[in-house]
Amino acid sequence: MKSYLIKTLIIALSIFGLTNMQAQNKTRSYVVMTTKVQQIKPILIAAEALKLEDGKHFGDFQIIICGKNVADVTDASKMNEFIATAKTMGVTINACGFSLNKFKVERSSLPESIPIVENGILHFLQLQKKGYLNLSL
Repeated sequence: MKSYLIKTLIIALSIFGLTNMQAQNKTRSYVVMTTKVQQIKPILIAAEALKLEDGKHFGDFQIIICGKNVADVTDASKMNEFIATAKTMGVTINACGFSLNKFKVERSSLPESIPIVENGILHFLQLQKKGYLNLSL
């Protein structure tokens, strides 16, 4: 009985150790949905901190801009610095297609480096399903 208990304990600890080790080696990806372009700067600061903290486990980082302020994405004076910083960090800034349509923003007026996701909320939820850590502002 004692031998059986010890063997069971060893197996359980081995399984727990492997699971814990796999969790530590997992790549972490992030998505943030925001309605305000001015929030991109603090989001990028957070992305930079997470990239340093996660090291080789840092995965994808996406920002989705939705809502009435999506038109601000077309303003080069507001966006150029964010776009440059995002590019060097490997962060993707997306614009919500539904918001562009609703607020009559010409898609061609967006910088080329900003992809359009047709439905920002759906994209956000799909990334959550893939295991992305998420925040909506």
